[in-house]
Amino acid sequence: MEDGIPVKVSGVQVKELLRCYGAEPETADQALALFEEVKAAKGDPRGGWWRAYKDVTSSHFDHYMNLEEACTRLTTFQMTLLPGLLQTPAYRRSMILVKEPGRSALDVEREIELGIRRRVRLLEDHEFEMNVFLSEAVLRHRVGGPAVMAEQLGHLADIGQSPNVSIRVVPREADGYIGLVVGQFTLFEFPVLRHSGLQEPPVVFVEVFTGALFFEDSEMIQTYRTAVADIAEVALDEGDTRQMVLDLAKEYSA
Repeated sequence: MEDGIPVKVSGVQVKELLRCYGAEPETADQALALFEEVKAAKGDPRGGWWRAYKDVTSSHFDHYMNLEEACTRLTTFQMTLLPGLLQTPAYRRSMILVKEPGRSALDVEREIELGIRRRVRLLEDHEFEMNVFLSEAVLRHRVGGPAVMAEQLGHLADIGQSPNVSIRVVPREADGYIGLVVGQFTLFEFPVLRHSGLQEPPVVFVEVFTGALFFEDSEMIQTYRTAVADIAEVALDEGDTRQMVLDLAKEYSA
């Protein structure tokens, strides 16, 4: 720790350090409670249930999932594809095979199973809020063909009615807006810790074809918050978005 290198610290070690520093019993108890609370909020450092799928996921996925599981609000702007939490199995399967046509059938199905398990929290944990902004192009890219898109957009319309999910589309008629420059991103926001009143700072995730970036700098976070506000200004409201999604689903079904 003295060299600035991340290390794993146990509760026993924290307790011993507090003893060495001569902390008063009340202060030591508060410090230990804070340590356990922060540790619980960050999740199991050995990884969660998704670790069972590490052989079919990218190198940054474990960190991403730790953030997804710990956050209480996820805001994402997507310009080309639907976010993983909203994808149907058929849509996801089509994208996997586009990116990696040589993937084995077993690996493809395991990755789809992972996606289905990820959605459980979205559907069952109503304290988890998801705000989605989509370029209209996302709805018009024919991923997997018309039948796959018809099913996918039907699912999108349904899940958009969940009380903890907001889906809004930026129509192609919108004038130039900052989202076209910023590109797609995901903003994770975390709850205030109950006992200490502390809060983990937000994190922005940006994925590229060959990897990913995670930003924690406060000024950069504010830049993305400003981008979210700008995108919201030009996006359709939830009702008009749902109508557009349903209309396009009918077109794909025709």
